[in-house]
Amino acid sequence: MQGPTADVRLITVKLETLRPTQVTVGYHEVEVKREHWKSLDKKGRAQAISTHWFPAVLGPERQHFIVDHHHLGLALVEEGVSEVQLMVQRDLSWLDPVIFWRMMEHCQWVHPFGADGTRCDYDDLPKTLTELVDDPYRSLAGALRHVGGYAKDMAPFSEFLWADYLRPRIPEKRVRKDFDKALAAALACAHDHEARYLPGWAGKTAAR
Repeated sequence: MQGPTADVRLITVKLETLRPTQVTVGYHEVEVKREHWKSLDKKGRAQAISTHWFPAVLGPERQHFIVDHHHLGLALVEEGVSEVQLMVQRDLSWLDPVIFWRMMEHCQWVHPFGADGTRCDYDDLPKTLTELVDDPYRSLAGALRHVGGYAKDMAPFSEFLWADYLRPRIPEKRVRKDFDKALAAALACAHDHEARYLPGWAGKTAAR
């Protein structure tokens, strides 16, 4: 009987071949990662590539579906990087596509929701990292965590849940035109009791 890590292995792959498991990214966060990459010298870049492994699942047609680091992946593509290290966590390539996606959802390895927060079909997921769509609220949710609006949580896609919370509360025009002002507004409502269901919420529970 195979153990839980029997499928895990590290390989080198072309960035352009990686399949996303989400529809959107926060492009503000992508830009931050691009700036960090530009600040590194040759040795620092080589070290970053060797130590930042992209976790993935081997799926239908033996394609690699990454389950994290979408922002970093897109940033590296835009900076001209061609290859990265990939950690294959599971080999599910032998499954029927329908069962494959059911397994991906069961393991919380896929987030099929568009920039407006609505669910899409698995066939509508981007085929490459460059097809990822910008969701300004995902950028806002990421920045909100960095300024202490909520705690880092191991729950998959927690930033997307926060993005959906912020979506009806802060006008998109403000997020796009004045990000700092939008972040201040997000911080003001992050500790509200209405947000208590969210991962990493740092507010106070109402006294009984």
